[in-house]
Amino acid sequence: MKTLKRLATAAAAGLLAASAWAQGVLPGPVVSTQWLADHLDKVQVVEIRNDPKSFTREPEFETTKDGKKVLDEFGGHIPGSRLFLAKELRTERDIAGNKVKYLLPEKAAFERVAQAAGILADKPIVVVPEGQKIADFNDAARLIILLKAYADTPVAMLDGGMVAWLLEGRPWSKDAPTTMAGTWKASADRFARYVADSPDVAAAMEKKDVQLLDARAPSMYLGLFKRDYVYAYGHIPGARNVPLETQFVTRGGVIRLLTPEIYRAVFQAQGIDPSKPVITYCNSGNDSSLPWFVLSEVLGNPQARNYDGSLHQWTLEKRAMTAPVPAAM
Repeated sequence: MKTLKRLATAAAAGLLAASAWAQGVLPGPVVSTQWLADHLDKVQVVEIRNDPKSFTREPEFETTKDGKKVLDEFGGHIPGSRLFLAKELRTERDIAGNKVKYLLPEKAAFERVAQAAGILADKPIVVVPEGQKIADFNDAARLIILLKAYADTPVAMLDGGMVAWLLEGRPWSKDAPTTMAGTWKASADRFARYVADSPDVAAAMEKKDVQLLDARAPSMYLGLFKRDYVYAYGHIPGARNVPLETQFVTRGGVIRLLTPEIYRAVFQAQGIDPSKPVITYCNSGNDSSLPWFVLSEVLGNPQARNYDGSLHQWTLEKRAMTAPVPAAM
């Protein structure tokens, strides 16, 4: 019965998202720099950063011998944008006696940081990753998980991030972040629609009715290597490996997302049906956020979820792992 209720809730959320696009609020879950430049007055831009100093730093460019413009020093922001710090997406909680790190914040805590960042209610949001590395897009996807889980405001991600915006010569500012108080409210509670927990993953492993997608590098999936905050080698039994590196391409120094058709082909080639229930995971829930975004938002799968605690929590709890090859010493 719980499963049926969850599926019904997921379907309703999917219809809500579809109606947002249909109303023309945003063209879809991913927007181009040109679209954003043409619609800056109709959306609020939220830039997610690891280094807050970059927001007010002047970007520096250079031209290579073959005439290409490259970004030598990252900095600046889109005029009028809000600054959201990536560290606010990580917290530690006690779960069944284990101190689990790197978790998404709970509803009330996220509302506070969203308002502190100046995010407004009832205005479409475009989340802008830095764009220097693929981890920036994971950060953006994690923020989108929370914005969708706790409110009904339409939200999209900027393809190419701030790096694309700068290299295209679009306007930028180095003004200090706005100090305006945000009005964004955590008016919904769809966290379980977008985020899986350990019992969800354990049930998927045992029943084999939900696909498990491991977004880590093949060396970690196979058991050759692991992070120090993961306490066993290998992967969750039954999981398929779809490395994060298959989720993007780099052109002209800019990280670009792929088309829906290519994404479908990538997932299918790795043994994942992108139209069926799936839980993505990685080491700590970050690298699996972009694959979740692709499945849930780009491909419109209402039964895609991200395992927040991922292998950090899974191995803390001493749950089942399999390692096809011996660990490298």
